[in-house]
Amino acid sequence: MNKKSEINRITAKLTQLKKKNEKALVIFLTAGYPKLDSTVPLVLEIVQNGADIVELGMPFSDPLADGPVIQASSQQAIKNGITLDRILNQVKEIRKHTEIPLVLMGYLTPIIHYGKEKFIADATQAGVDGIILPEVPLEESDRFVSLTRKYHLADILLVSPATSDKRIREIDKISSGFLYCVSTTGVTGRSSIGNITSYVKRVKHNAQKNPVLVGFGIKTPSDARRISQNADGVIVGSALIQKIDQVYTKKIGKWVRQLKNAM
Repeated sequence: MNKKSEINRITAKLTQLKKKNEKALVIFLTAGYPKLDSTVPLVLEIVQNGADIVELGMPFSDPLADGPVIQASSQQAIKNGITLDRILNQVKEIRKHTEIPLVLMGYLTPIIHYGKEKFIADATQAGVDGIILPEVPLEESDRFVSLTRKYHLADILLVSPATSDKRIREIDKISSGFLYCVSTTGVTGRSSIGNITSYVKRVKHNAQKNPVLVGFGIKTPSDARRISQNADGVIVGSALIQKIDQVYTKKIGKWVRQLKNAM
């Protein structure tokens, strides 16, 4: 078994950024989209243009937390033939070129079919650094926390505007890597993101263990600049998928650079 050191790439990167007073840019991609072999070149283009962490979506036929843009990309990736095995092989290929922190985001059903511990072990060996399972609540997180800790994977949990202060503190204690601060209730890809300053400050106040990164609804460099002022970084997903639809690889890098520079 190829275990990581106890401080994995996510923690190392976020610590490094904090020392430099920089904010983290996390970019979400749907693995296997727009083509089965698109993942590796897109990740490398994104890394070369300033992304600090890459989040790979593991497509599933019933993605409850995803909005229409990511749902459509997941459906296409499934048609393209993407599987968990192929995603892990893509991670192995990415690892030949970069040490960028890599996070997998997905749903329970495929992982259960794969085998929970086998998946966590194989993901670690492939070079994954963390996992996000949005449908797993705090009360059920112990099903995975023991495994993620065993293999030194970050177990990244989510909070939303509806999460109480007490629950934020409890989720922060269980989470590792960073705390995923959902900007609004609902699914990804909202049309706009309003004034969430007081909410993000509330999460930051209660999250004493983990950096706080904000996702859902961040679409433009100005969004990234505004939201990152009160957080440790931002997560951009649906907007990037839309850019992929429009321009594909090379101009994606330019857009990622604009996001990073804005922060």
